[in-house]
Amino acid sequence: MRPVTIRHRAAPVPPRLAALHPVLARIYAARGIDDPSHVEYRLASLAPPQALGGLEAACELLARAIAEDRRICIVGDFDCDGATGTAVAMRGLRLLGARRVEYRVPNRFVHGYGLTPALVETLDEPPPDLIVTVDNGIASLAGVAVAKARGIQVLVTDHHLPGDRLPDADAIVNPNLPGDAFPSKALAGVGVVFYLLIALRAHLRACGGAGTPGGEADLGSLLDLVALGTVADLVPLDYNNRLLVDAGLRRLRAGRGCAGIFALLEAAGRSAGRLIPADLGYAVAPRVNAAGRLDDMGLGIECLLTDDPAAARQIAGRLTAINAERRDVQAGMLEEGEVLVERWIGAHGQDGLPLGLTLFEDHWHAGVVGLVASKLKDRLHRPVVACAPVQAGSEEVRGSARSIRGVHVRDLLAEVDARHPGLIERFGGHAMAAGLSLARAHVARFAAAFDAIVRERTAPELFEPVALSDGELGPHEFTAELAALLRYAGPWGQGFAEPAFDGEFVVAAWRVVAERHLGLSLQLRGRAEPLDAIHFQGWSGQPPPGRVRALYRLVPDDYRGGEAIQLIVEHLQPA
Repeated sequence: MRPVTIRHRAAPVPPRLAALHPVLARIYAARGIDDPSHVEYRLASLAPPQALGGLEAACELLARAIAEDRRICIVGDFDCDGATGTAVAMRGLRLLGARRVEYRVPNRFVHGYGLTPALVETLDEPPPDLIVTVDNGIASLAGVAVAKARGIQVLVTDHHLPGDRLPDADAIVNPNLPGDAFPSKALAGVGVVFYLLIALRAHLRACGGAGTPGGEADLGSLLDLVALGTVADLVPLDYNNRLLVDAGLRRLRAGRGCAGIFALLEAAGRSAGRLIPADLGYAVAPRVNAAGRLDDMGLGIECLLTDDPAAARQIAGRLTAINAERRDVQAGMLEEGEVLVERWIGAHGQDGLPLGLTLFEDHWHAGVVGLVASKLKDRLHRPVVACAPVQAGSEEVRGSARSIRGVHVRDLLAEVDARHPGLIERFGGHAMAAGLSLARAHVARFAAAFDAIVRERTAPELFEPVALSDGELGPHEFTAELAALLRYAGPWGQGFAEPAFDGEFVVAAWRVVAERHLGLSLQLRGRAEPLDAIHFQGWSGQPPPGRVRALYRLVPDDYRGGEAIQLIVEHLQPA
């Protein structure tokens, strides 16, 4: 693994931020904030739904279905964004007056991703009157065609980038369609369906006047689910997404959320009263995702739909057990992936390692390859595609791609597809994450083509690992007041990074924690008391150097309470 270069974010502090804590002012300035109103989160500031294309046709479809008591089938996705989006659609449509609403989620090992012909063919006779896709559908040309042939109307809601052709749906709502005027292109799938529900409520009010069923529905009750799906999908937290996430977090901290999220927080040992986005991203989302990776995402959706705390706890326990199994599978696959990389380096040298790396093992689990790709991407600092057979012995292979900042992996896959027609069967995704399907016999050809295009299209400096710092803290700035301020000054996440600082320290003492982590006592010049620090996954088998440069986050130490603080070390290197 290449050494990490720590660079300081640098931006002048605008005069309008001068009233803030000076550390917070420079953090905001470095993230492009020049006005305090840009970190004030009121739902009234949400981008208006009217700018989102396709809503008029979509609302007419749904309003007619509700008025005529038609059967509506929500077709979701098997990740946390899809699960929360499905739950939001189910709950929201019921609030707005729909009585016959059901959902289906494809089994990734049987139906594939999204609204596929295989999934449509499993729908019972008589089929539903209307299918509403959530977090999928923009690439489902064949699935939409089969649904229409069965007499089913189709409304596509999605946020993934479209291909050259759009499905022949009755309506499409996607902020990333060409020419769409909606200002926030970063909405997650759950965010798109939430906006649709807001527009539908307004449509019902306009058409039915006062007293319209559903016209006064409290859609704010869905914001906890919107926050979870938005954080889990790692979409950039632009201002609009931060508004949605902040509102959802506030509901949960106040004890006003769905029973399932509270049960999952309890199972993970996290406090709802101190909730931050990282709790959703690292504790709740993996438990929901585990259902779709190893089992049936219906279990995760049922956890988010139940209003019975006892039932929620029972399902949360099952999801936690599945997630533990997922961690074991992932650990074994990751170890094997690292061995494959070391063998390659041993045979070809460090410089011979592909810049666009594709790994395939016949016994890997298709539901976990995305996590393996993500871990290896972080360690190797290059785009990684991890592949596995759809099922044991299958000739169809699923790949999950994860990329680094500045390398748009979905566009790279599109270029592979354009240059090598037929090599990839299906693909889709975003800049940082994408998925694809191909034949087992084509994996080696794909690996060569992907590496070649990465080398051709990517500037060499993007492969140098860089960690961004918000500068150094003075000895007097290591306070509980600042740690608490930073905790809730976000919401922090993808594209709005949690503050990190760097500095040189003397290692006064160290210890191994739980066999993998490194506990440290760090002494800073000019400060009498040493600082407690923890470097997760930091134990390498060798003692740390006596003097180090650390990149760290300053957080309250909730376990010691009071004025206690702790440094969460992100990177550690000799000073």
